[in-house]
Amino acid sequence: MSQQKYICIHGHFYQPPRENAWLEVIEIQDSAHPYHDWNERISAECYAPNSASRILDKVGGVIKKITNNYSRISFNFGPTLLSWMERNDKEAYQAILEADKESMELFGGHGSAMAQVYNHMILPLANRRDKETQVIWGIRDFERRFNRKPEGMWLAETAVDTESLEVLAEQGIVFTVLAPRQAKATRRIGDEHWNNVNDQTVDTHKAYRCNLPSGKSIALFFYDGDISQGVAFNGLLFDGKRFADRLIEGFNDGDHSPQLVNIATDGETYGHHHKSGDMALAFCLEYIDQNPDVNLTNYGHFLSMFPPEHEAQIIENSSWSCVHGIERWRSNCGCNSGKGYNQNWRAPLREALDWLRDTMIEIFETEGSKLFYDPWRARNEYIRVILERSDESIDRFMDEYAARDVDVNKGLRLLELQRHAMLMYTSCGWFFDELSGIETVQVIQYACRAVQLSKQLTERVLEGEFLKRLEKAPSNLPMYKDGVGVYKKCVLPSKTNLSRVGMHYAVSSIFEEEPENLPLFNYMATNEFYVKKEAGEQKLVIGITKVRSLVTRSEKRFAFAVIYLGKHDVIGNLSLNIELDKFSSMQFRMIDAFEDGRLGDIMTIMQTYFGPEKYSIWYLFKEEKRKILDMIARQGLEDIEMSLRRTYNRDYPLVNALSNNDIPIPNAYRTTFEYILNADLIKCFRPDRINMKLLDRIAGEMKRWNLKIEDPSTLERLAGDSIYQELLRINTERDNLKRISRLNRAFTILSKFDLAPNLHRSQNLYFEMSLENREKKPEEISKEWTEQFLELGDHLGVKVE
Repeated sequence: MSQQKYICIHGHFYQPPRENAWLEVIEIQDSAHPYHDWNERISAECYAPNSASRILDKVGGVIKKITNNYSRISFNFGPTLLSWMERNDKEAYQAILEADKESMELFGGHGSAMAQVYNHMILPLANRRDKETQVIWGIRDFERRFNRKPEGMWLAETAVDTESLEVLAEQGIVFTVLAPRQAKATRRIGDEHWNNVNDQTVDTHKAYRCNLPSGKSIALFFYDGDISQGVAFNGLLFDGKRFADRLIEGFNDGDHSPQLVNIATDGETYGHHHKSGDMALAFCLEYIDQNPDVNLTNYGHFLSMFPPEHEAQIIENSSWSCVHGIERWRSNCGCNSGKGYNQNWRAPLREALDWLRDTMIEIFETEGSKLFYDPWRARNEYIRVILERSDESIDRFMDEYAARDVDVNKGLRLLELQRHAMLMYTSCGWFFDELSGIETVQVIQYACRAVQLSKQLTERVLEGEFLKRLEKAPSNLPMYKDGVGVYKKCVLPSKTNLSRVGMHYAVSSIFEEEPENLPLFNYMATNEFYVKKEAGEQKLVIGITKVRSLVTRSEKRFAFAVIYLGKHDVIGNLSLNIELDKFSSMQFRMIDAFEDGRLGDIMTIMQTYFGPEKYSIWYLFKEEKRKILDMIARQGLEDIEMSLRRTYNRDYPLVNALSNNDIPIPNAYRTTFEYILNADLIKCFRPDRINMKLLDRIAGEMKRWNLKIEDPSTLERLAGDSIYQELLRINTERDNLKRISRLNRAFTILSKFDLAPNLHRSQNLYFEMSLENREKKPEEISKEWTEQFLELGDHLGVKVE
């Protein structure tokens, strides 16, 4: 009977697109501290750990095996998330792709990766064309990354209707996964009578065929709701063995036909929502693998062995995360996160975006028919450009789908308008509680970008009508009042055009040693002329530059002048149409005034040539503005530190005497000591080496004066990075006994602090080194080095034979 029992664990790994709609990068998110943004944080807590998860020894609780969980589960990753990982977490990204290849070897040629609708749009609320594009883009993205066609596709929030299943089947998708409460009725194929079912009575142990009105069909799997709930919310991940046992208990002992116990949860359950959830999953998979009575599988593999013998009907407009169907994404249905807010804003937001989408369709069809042979086919194929934004890719695309001698810039703007008209329907925009939440602001930002593009294409001003509709969406927070308040306070500050990019470049270049290498996200600046003058703290830059969008190929040429007066006092001007002889005259007069120290004259000259409109540091993009302000603030903090350090050095003997005589130490001294020792502690972890002597001294001082570490999370990351860098050096110098001894001593000193350094990468590397060591002859590695290496394993919590 062992061959009849199969287990499939599915993880839906997804983050909403968080990129600035103009810059196409994620700007810093302070709520994700100590990480740059939530993608980076969740990748560190979940996506990367699952690619190299730990199985612990029963006795010592140390790592005895590291395994790639993805290779033995079913999984899908959102295309927009994989796009981010490809650029920002390459190691985890490659491990995911490799896991799919490994799973094909394990499961009869069927890869465990499933595709996903492109940007997590709720398909039952989408029009037919958007459904098709979402599915086509999801498939093409999958094929480009995994080098194969997907068998299955994950629907956003498993939201389903018959038309969505028709689109999946039309595009060659073989199966999808739904929640048990989405099953309406089932019957054995060939029977006439349908049996009504619900989430408790539907048999989730088998695959079903869903026959569609078109004559096509698609296979459906309904996951086990009770076990999935236990994993996600009821503590099953606290114990990997208990998790495995619960899955094994899920079989129907009275049924001797092939059975599949399958569960589905957010993939973030395994590590982000539940710390060490990846390890519980790893243990569970290992435990099941060693059980001769059950087999791990994925959906494609099970379906190939046991085609459906039953068919099913779905409940139209249903989903896995809203008991009211799909109302969570269009009404105040009562589904929320429990913060006490109402969601009366959901319906007006949906209605405002629907109006905007329909207006964009008119623009796209009218303007697109002048440029493309078939505008809607061109939109479906535009994913090729999205996946490779190069001049060559754009030229190939335009040659194939556009008429001859068309305006390429206009064509790209039209397609970008449609891309943003879909991105604004990302499901997370409605999922949470408040209109001003970061996910909802994100979808309104995409709408703002679409409105801007429509004006550039047609001169139609849609913003007023859009805001009139958005005003009907009430915020729970008085500071915003409604959607217009959110739009003006949270969205408009991010709005960008080529002029703003030009001024951003001009202002930022003052603070850069090599301004030509200044990152401009998805824009590029090319200097025709650039000069910088410095006089102490004051700086002057004058130049002519061409700014080009790498997305739409739009470009403009600017002349600029910027003066930096110190601290955050920056004044800049920009001109689109200054004549070359006037620019030369201005340049001569400004440099002459700057070298003479006539700052007032510089302001007058700038106004004469550029006009009254000025730019300041506040016009910079968020990331660069933060970087420059941090740099300026650091200069001030260095002065503060110098002052406090003088007090620390001068009065240390006095404080020591107070302590020795049991006299309370004044808080001002305690604060000073804490500040200086924390500053020194950060300096211990340098890229080239860990300052062991300083680290040991600080540990003693901290303990003696009973002082606290100010930012332990940042320090844990720094320590983890330094340990990893040191281990990399050890890996290249296997005979360097002194180096490995130093790292062991560092762990001994670090144990005096109440810190838990992030050792994930170091553990992975150590495990690889241990495997390499096993292949060497005993005489190739000294006894002393081996002893130190084993001690290092104890510090890292890794067991080696």
